Amino acid sequence: MPVIRSFSSDDYEAVCAVWTATGRETVPRHEITDPSLVVVAQDGDRVCGVVMGTFDGRRGWILRLAVHPQHRRRGIATRLVAELEARLRRIGCPRANLLVLPDNAAGLAFWQRLGYLPCPDVLCTKALV
Repeated sequence: MPVIRSFSSDDYEAVCAVWTATGRETVPRHEITDPSLVVVAQDGDRVCGVVMGTFDGRRGWILRLAVHPQHRRRGIATRLVAELEARLRRIGCPRANLLVLPDNAAGLAFWQRLGYLPCPDVLCTKALV
């Protein structure tokens, strides 16, 4: 069973490899602003999963969850989320939010199993660069 642990800066390349294996864009190193809210799963000497969160002082956000395809369906994502939620609670975060793309039915089902419910909010976005 993989070990769930804190992210360290030495993990960055391995985390990028997980994101790449799952077809996700990598997050630039400078965007990891609170490493204490980044949690990795390590199987042996290899990082096989990661969840990245943030806290704005009012709400927590789960920004990115990924498990390497070879390690899926073993409860790793659930364990990663549970650890991130515990860390958010410890710093006084009352609620966690996340976004799921509309065509990601499996992702929405996963989050609903963990108690995250869809909200009727309308997401507005604007590119600034």
